[in-house]
Amino acid sequence: MSETTNPYASHPTENGGDSNGPKTNDSRAELTLRVIVLGLLLAVIMGAANVYVGLKAGMTVSASIPAAVMAMLLFKLLFKRSSILEANQVQTCASAGESLAAGIIFTMPAMILIGHWQSFDFWTVTIVALTGGLLGILFMIPMRRVFVSNNEDLPYPEGIACAAVLEAGESGQHGAAARLIAGGLLGGLFKIIAGFLGLVTETLQAATATGGRIFYFGGDLSPMLVAVGFIVRLNVAVLVFIGGTLGWLIGIPLLGGASETESAIDGAWRIWSSEVRYVGVGAMVVGGLSSLIAVRAGLKAAVTELWSGFGGKQEKKLAGDQDLPVPIIVGLALVCTAMLAVINYRFTDSMGVTILSTVVMLAMGFFFTAVASYIVGLVGNSNSPVSGMTITAVLVAGGMLWLYGSSGTEAMVSTLGIAAIVCCVACTSGDVCNDLKTGSIVGATPFRQQMMQIAGVFVAAFVMAPVLTLLHENTEGGIGGEKLAAPQASLFASLAKGFSGESELPWHLIGVGAAIGGVILVIDEVMKRRSNHRAHLMPIAVGMYLPFGLATPILIGGLIAHLATRGRPKDEHDKILHPGILFASGVIAGEALTAVGLAGLAAIGITSYELGLPAGMRLAFSLIVAALIIGSFVSMTRSSQRSGQ
Repeated sequence: MSETTNPYASHPTENGGDSNGPKTNDSRAELTLRVIVLGLLLAVIMGAANVYVGLKAGMTVSASIPAAVMAMLLFKLLFKRSSILEANQVQTCASAGESLAAGIIFTMPAMILIGHWQSFDFWTVTIVALTGGLLGILFMIPMRRVFVSNNEDLPYPEGIACAAVLEAGESGQHGAAARLIAGGLLGGLFKIIAGFLGLVTETLQAATATGGRIFYFGGDLSPMLVAVGFIVRLNVAVLVFIGGTLGWLIGIPLLGGASETESAIDGAWRIWSSEVRYVGVGAMVVGGLSSLIAVRAGLKAAVTELWSGFGGKQEKKLAGDQDLPVPIIVGLALVCTAMLAVINYRFTDSMGVTILSTVVMLAMGFFFTAVASYIVGLVGNSNSPVSGMTITAVLVAGGMLWLYGSSGTEAMVSTLGIAAIVCCVACTSGDVCNDLKTGSIVGATPFRQQMMQIAGVFVAAFVMAPVLTLLHENTEGGIGGEKLAAPQASLFASLAKGFSGESELPWHLIGVGAAIGGVILVIDEVMKRRSNHRAHLMPIAVGMYLPFGLATPILIGGLIAHLATRGRPKDEHDKILHPGILFASGVIAGEALTAVGLAGLAAIGITSYELGLPAGMRLAFSLIVAALIIGSFVSMTRSSQRSGQ
């Protein structure tokens, strides 16, 4: 992406500067009681919804845009007057809850999968979420000027899109709320007919064993996944599908066939789970290292900024451009560090391992804050390769604990504890960076945004464990089963077992993945110089270790977005797709929240009501529903084009 993708780049602000720099705060309301209440409520709702999305899809999408629309809608319905700054603060708080969910679900379920927990420990999950989320915010604050205010090379596609939503709402643009609600109804209705009534098959798949090889193809029937593809657009959707093709359509046939006691479908899943995923791990490690190298200058500048502020030498900032004071940042960070040390000691009962784990957590958390901030600025929050960063953390932490002599359960839980904190830090810091960019465009005060982010993390941290428990105990197969595969957590559990000596890691497959990653980096470098398209390594690696059924609807969503903008100037794409993005955001929220609600009904004894359709009729109905889902997205984009929006 280039700087020209910023639709605000050439527009002066009301204070005479350009929108890439901070606006001086005006007299409009920003932090009010209604802002705080609504922001905290949406932080809980978005956090709960994204727990389900991440466990099912293996990725989450930013909550900033739907939260911004909800805030504007409610303010217009309930109050005569509201400001764009109030809506911005609400979405800032809400998206903090969403990002925290991603950090927790990618790691904490691994404690169940390795057998260390039989159920989710409320206080452990809550403290890990709280401390990891807070550290992500605190580490990001001294990097704000480096990555947000003084960096013209990062386009921030999602931060700018969210600012566009806020500007449109303040200017009285109609239809945004209707699209969000329509999407929510579609997502919720699908989950009811699929997950509660059993009228459709959620995964359409087929496989055949020929000549000692397995050939597989499949796709999940989920409007939520189509919505994810629509939001991330064609380039990323194609890369995810390429990864799935390398892993499932090429890798599985090359790596073996089905045994005499299993079906071709079961054999395909076994080969993917035990072999193909580790090729993706190797590719992600290379991607994580390359990301660190790419942000080395920004990381150095952030350290300088923090040191200057702590020493009292920080340059005087404009009114409305203040961050939280450095002493407060350091004080909160020390409190978080002490809490982490307590958690680590509870995991291991070893002071030596506790000290080592805590130091590794802090060091890697700070480094990956810079990596996450850079990548979010480049490709958006939804596309940030947090999984790759966490895998790198697992490998580094596992290796250091192995050198220290730690093994068995102690090593496994320590490794996963480090990974959980690093994942929460990376997720939250990337979200913070994205929201601060939106705030800089609309004129928000950074330190007030940072206060709302801290508040959002605080309340969301307390709902993570209950929602995880609800889904695990009331979904068929639980977390790690077919309906909630939790692919990242399963993978991290396997890696932790390998480093602890509980199982053997297939290092040759990890090496193959690293080699593939190196080749993809070279291809990406060539494409960057010769075309507008990129071959980002992380989406390809993600596609290799996610179930292939997820890649297919994501590709369909990306294709719909591409066809809607085909033949149009690139600087018009955001405007054309904006109504569809609102609809897609509603679909994601609707399906996810309905799934959490169904799990809640199951917890009180109201289970699914299967209507018992014959298999043929169910398949036919599934195909009809799939066509209607695709048609709804196409119709939404076409109607926006006809209306000239």
